Amino acid sequence: MSEWWRDVRRARSASTRTRSVCHESTPLYPNHIISLNAQHYMADLPPFTPSTFKQTEAPVPDWQSGQSVTESAEGREWIAGEEQGWKVIDTAAENPMNLYKLMISGIVPRPIAFVSSVSADGVENLAPFSWFNMVTHNPPVISVSVSAASGRPGDLKDTASNIKATKEFTVNVISEPWVQNANFCSMDMPPEVSEWPSSGLTKADSVIVRAPRVKESAFSMECELLQPVEVVNPQTGKPTTTLILGLVKYIHVRNDMLNERGNVDPAKFKPVSRMGDITYATLGDGFRLPRPLWKDEEENVMKAVAERPEGSNL
Repeated sequence: MSEWWRDVRRARSASTRTRSVCHESTPLYPNHIISLNAQHYMADLPPFTPSTFKQTEAPVPDWQSGQSVTESAEGREWIAGEEQGWKVIDTAAENPMNLYKLMISGIVPRPIAFVSSVSADGVENLAPFSWFNMVTHNPPVISVSVSAASGRPGDLKDTASNIKATKEFTVNVISEPWVQNANFCSMDMPPEVSEWPSSGLTKADSVIVRAPRVKESAFSMECELLQPVEVVNPQTGKPTTTLILGLVKYIHVRNDMLNERGNVDPAKFKPVSRMGDITYATLGDGFRLPRPLWKDEEENVMKAVAERPEGSNL
């Protein structure tokens, strides 16, 4: 756990205000305490260095079927860490906020959906969500998970409310040069206040949906609501999260981002992702691993099966 989170926990303990999160009551700490602590731990950080993505060989270039992790120096060092033991968490008994902190720091890196939506009353909204991914390409479907507002079960955030009301939205992928503009939109603004003016970002017309695209985004998707799924806490019977399934109707990608094969070039795209607490991440180096084919590996696989039966720790 980072020092920043330790200070946040101390602030929570000192607070007398509470809020309901699922089946437990969790102390609420003032937003200005988070801001002050975040500023404190950001004060001594080195300047940002733009990513320089490149392709490299795989971590273990000569790896063969059945080869143990311990046959490489890095693998042996990795396995040695297990000597410190395991912490096993019963999720049904754990405080939901502790689960949140643990899961967002362990399920990483997460792509970010910067969602543009419009309320039934015409108020435009921008918000980033890192519980986001591609579901399938045929039909093209993406998912965005939106937790209940302020941890109150059943209380929708603006984005989920807007999408359920209007059935449409855009998803804009964030790149390094404008990540702070996007992060500013994570502020807890009132529903009647649009994030667009203070974000410093530019609206771009969509083809069929009412919600504008973010012009600064090099990869945007116009989406129609395919299905909202209410995630219910089995212990309380109350909905805590809305899983939005969006059907992608149009994709907008900048020409300068595409390589000769028509794919997005990560070195040019410079996408960012989310880690734990308030940490974002840039791309490191990529390495290429071809998918193995049975016709090429059958003999090696069967040899490994003979030498190391399933379940064997040898």
